[in-house]
Amino acid sequence: MKLNIVLYHPEIPQNTGNIMRSCVGFHAKLHLIKPLGFSLDEKHLKRSCLDYFDALEYEVYEDFDDFKNKNNGKYYFLSRYGHKSPITIDFKKESQDLYFILGAESTGIAYDILKDYLVDCYRIPTTDKIRSLNLSNCAAIVLFLASSQLNEPELLTDEPETFKGKYFLEELDINELDTIHKEYK
Repeated sequence: MKLNIVLYHPEIPQNTGNIMRSCVGFHAKLHLIKPLGFSLDEKHLKRSCLDYFDALEYEVYEDFDDFKNKNNGKYYFLSRYGHKSPITIDFKKESQDLYFILGAESTGIAYDILKDYLVDCYRIPTTDKIRSLNLSNCAAIVLFLASSQLNEPELLTDEPETFKGKYFLEELDINELDTIHKEYK
């Protein structure tokens, strides 16, 4: 079973860049449905994704029908019009690939598509003070929710040895803090 984030007509490169980074971090594939409000080589996109772009698995589609024709699995639509929370989903019962479909920042997912999938529409609960959460936040929330239920073996709970390592803080010499902080500037 593979986790997938699907962006229907994404408009803001920084959001898509953040989502790209989340996809790499959760070992998910990103699907982009045209039209896109940016080019994939745009500097804002690459800046948001940082140096993770080369590790990203992604595909671009002409329209929603093109996406549907090429991808079989369980579709979950995230929309402010959904009537249930994604926390109610039991991802462990699914045996097929999971697709979390999110809409354009300004218009969401086309209403005719949502109406065809009403039973699969979910809303991340919020107060009545906002219409919805930021697109990249929604993607990260559902990726974390699904991954935590599925106990993804590739996700690490400790800092990897390829970075600072599991016992970095325990072994930290406080006298070296100035040197460490300069590394991040």
